[in-house]
Amino acid sequence: MADGFVLTIDQGTTGTKVIVFDHEGSIRGLSYSEFTQHYPQPGWVEHDAEEIWSGVVKLIREALEKSNVDAASLRAIGITNQRETTFFWERRSGLPVGRAIVWQDRRTASICDELKERGLEEMFRRKTGLVLDPYFSGTKVKWLLDNTEGLRERARRGEIAFGTIDSWLVWKLTGARSHITDYSNASRTLLYNIHELKWDGELLEALDVPRNVLPEVMPSAHVYGHTDPATFFGQSVAVAGVAGDQQAALFGQGGFGEGLAKNTYGTGSFILMNTGRKAVESREGMLTTIAWGIRDEPVEYALEGAIFITGAAVQWLRDGLGVIEDAAETESLAKLVRSNEGVYFVPALVGLGAPHWDAYARGAILGLTRGTTRAHLARATLESMCYQTRDVVEAMQRDSGIRLREIRADGGAVSNNFLMQFQSDILNVPVDVPLITETTSLGAAYLAGLAVGFWESREEIDSKWKLARRYNPRMSEDEREALYTRWLRAVACAKGWAKDSSQKL
Repeated sequence: MADGFVLTIDQGTTGTKVIVFDHEGSIRGLSYSEFTQHYPQPGWVEHDAEEIWSGVVKLIREALEKSNVDAASLRAIGITNQRETTFFWERRSGLPVGRAIVWQDRRTASICDELKERGLEEMFRRKTGLVLDPYFSGTKVKWLLDNTEGLRERARRGEIAFGTIDSWLVWKLTGARSHITDYSNASRTLLYNIHELKWDGELLEALDVPRNVLPEVMPSAHVYGHTDPATFFGQSVAVAGVAGDQQAALFGQGGFGEGLAKNTYGTGSFILMNTGRKAVESREGMLTTIAWGIRDEPVEYALEGAIFITGAAVQWLRDGLGVIEDAAETESLAKLVRSNEGVYFVPALVGLGAPHWDAYARGAILGLTRGTTRAHLARATLESMCYQTRDVVEAMQRDSGIRLREIRADGGAVSNNFLMQFQSDILNVPVDVPLITETTSLGAAYLAGLAVGFWESREEIDSKWKLARRYNPRMSEDEREALYTRWLRAVACAKGWAKDSSQKL
């Protein structure tokens, strides 16, 4: 057994988690905290990068203490992150230039519309594998450059750095010595050619983004630099693995083979299917994305369906409506009623992602009667996660020609037995939950460990995957299709709702 440990930073949308893993992939210590969500206008979502960084430093200390591991025992640090969240910082001072625009933010819908009107959508799709949607970093970069006084001029002079959160954390950990990102995060920017593996001049010109603000792009398993001992408890530790959260989860689930798929239930839900070294072009609203690059090996690709709001809908029930006090209540509430009794919740609170891609869709609750209770709302919220997953899986199967035989699930919501069973029922395939459900963090750990030789190969890593629970479908075909047909009717009602108020986005 290799000596030492790997520490991972999982910087998510609503919270940050730091975990210490041993060589068996077991968790030795975990620390987590939420951070502030800023909503300055309807449809806008922002984060404070300095708050995120200070939280990371605190959580690293806590995780090491909980695991009884000192920094000198760490072989590497891996990073996984909310992907498309975008901001700038000053190279000299290291201070952010304003708040970060979060991936959920809808303010750039009109920029996307303008690019489509100019006939550029096909170019972006062909080069990046993405659709023109506010979700991605590129239009956020343009908005910040256009709307922050003097920023574009400062960027052209080389004073400003652009990054997604992974770049910011590497910059801070290495004492401002490394301005990098990895293939998986670069592939989410609308600025990176996923076939030629380079920042693309045509895309940069279309969005008027100066090239010199961009980070260097490196493999996902690679030593990017070492921690600054002055910052990191007197130790120099290799920062050696970076991947966007969904790609990291696929890696942590052992999704190395072509056709293997996973769904991560977090703030949103993200289904990824490994397509190997072939970038499968989607005509069904899926994204073609880089899965990862391992050292000097060729990059591998995935099809992805990005669902914007799943776990966040439960959070909204708790914080926005006060329907529940804790997310765990949803399971017991859902079981109080024998069916949804016609109540559907389309959680398009920040628009709809794959396969619909409607930035103007808005949340809708339909089928309410005098007999509707909070139990129906809880059940409809859980069911909506599963219907949205089926929307994506159906499209993904049409694109790839591969019929899923199972799907691996991870994320906080896999502890909800009602949700997992209904997911299996509505997909009509088994849903497998691994023994270690922190697969996003685990994937980042594996990538970092591969880079420094802590783990030797993917085969070694794959042998560590263990099944905790399998949910098999038990719903009749007639019931399954009737429920799903009514869901599609509900989605149609939510689409385009905010189109007439687009100037506010």
